[in-house]
Amino acid sequence: MKNIKIYIMAMLVAFGATSCLDKHPEDAVLADRAILNIDQADEAVIGIYSSLMSSALYSGHLTLLPDLQSDFVYAVNGYTNTHGDIWRWDILPTNPEIEAVYGSLYEVIGNCNFFLDNAATLQGTLTNDDDIDYLERLRGEAYFARALSYSELIKLYCVDYKSDEDAKQQLGVVITDSYYGAKNITRSSLYDSYQFVIKDLNRAAELLALGDDYDAKIDGELYNAAQYFNEYTAYALLARISLYMRKWDDAIKYSTKLIDCGYYELSSTTTEYTSGISLYQYMWECDKATEIIWKVGFTSTNYGGSLGTIFWNYDFTSYYPDYVPALWVLELYASNDLRDDYFFYTVTTGHSHGLTWPLLYKYFGNADLFNEAQLLHKSMPKVFRLSEQYLIRAEAYCQKETPEYNKAAKDISALRLKRYDTSYGGGVTMNSENAMEIIEEERVKELYMEGFRLQDLKRWGKGFERKPQEQSIAHGSSLKVEADNPLFVWPIPQHELDAPGSQIQPNASNK
Repeated sequence: MKNIKIYIMAMLVAFGATSCLDKHPEDAVLADRAILNIDQADEAVIGIYSSLMSSALYSGHLTLLPDLQSDFVYAVNGYTNTHGDIWRWDILPTNPEIEAVYGSLYEVIGNCNFFLDNAATLQGTLTNDDDIDYLERLRGEAYFARALSYSELIKLYCVDYKSDEDAKQQLGVVITDSYYGAKNITRSSLYDSYQFVIKDLNRAAELLALGDDYDAKIDGELYNAAQYFNEYTAYALLARISLYMRKWDDAIKYSTKLIDCGYYELSSTTTEYTSGISLYQYMWECDKATEIIWKVGFTSTNYGGSLGTIFWNYDFTSYYPDYVPALWVLELYASNDLRDDYFFYTVTTGHSHGLTWPLLYKYFGNADLFNEAQLLHKSMPKVFRLSEQYLIRAEAYCQKETPEYNKAAKDISALRLKRYDTSYGGGVTMNSENAMEIIEEERVKELYMEGFRLQDLKRWGKGFERKPQEQSIAHGSSLKVEADNPLFVWPIPQHELDAPGSQIQPNASNK
């Protein structure tokens, strides 16, 4: 690597009458500012990382909304109505948050396409071997970021992937591999959309291969290079989408690469990083851990959204949460499960009703950023963690044609050994009757409010029902959602459908 990248604030897409797929967005670098040397190439990739800091993406909407829309939290009396339409399932194609996620993902894709188009030209002008090698690595980063963005669009705006044949008949996303736009602004099939993502990820894995001298620890500090993409970031996403595509053997293959590579290790709730702070607690309080595969990196001067605001709204005097954890979630954790201690903290709120409830401490905020700049509720989104790979592999073992329940049980036990206190003796018994129930509950306990729940319910063909709890607002607390509700798939933003020349087909949720 030439230089450590320094993050800059992303510029957000301005929404108007034009499409997010227009080839020259307002903040784009146009042709007269083409990439002419390796330093400008590096700056372009810095811009890609920067665009992923958007509060519409992992540090905000993309992480929070899929879980908030589900059965994980309740809006409380006195809340500010932030994300209220999403929580109540009053989701229209003109919803600004749905538009922001869609537009911000295509902004990242546009940045990647701009770089890749220019990198192809720049490559022929380079003569220094180090520059040539470095450009190849930058290309790998761009391929990964593009694949990641398309995978999120597919997850949110497309139906569940049931089989290859079915996916060939289902709508995917608008695919463009050039900054200068798609020839026809129409949606590819779901099958072709995923094949495009897989192709990009295979390129990324090859170009981002780690050398033999790669070390998961830097200068004695916990692995902090996780804010940059590498080949294992590509494998992590390949494992995730293989699970979503019901490619069980592939999911096992790629998750095993992560689990066995030796670069990552599950963070223990009982092993101390420093006096009184466990490795797992340190991961959430300071965003550093050996199990983070990729995070969106923040500094005290360059950062994204505030994941914890809606759960705390701390004004340096009291707490005014908009949303509190569902009681059924809190009750899932065993008495010796230390995740309960690190994820939730019981306080008396400042609301007039004085509700006392466990609030989501997981996103209270990075202690270093607070101490340095008084930044409240800023947590670095940990988009890929090793624990998810154990859960992916366990589910794939159970879902394959000939299930391997013993192997799945070993993965669940390995995860719990790092999460429970020393009284946990290990050992999990899984069979055809209980395996998926165990996995589903473990995904709730481990990945709570990290953006997976809506997709999980869609993949499992499950609806849900909310039942009112203490001080939950009336409208939305008794919601019952069937598994076939079209709003499990977000509507395509209306301005995309109405843009001049658009041939984009709507979702059922658009109607």
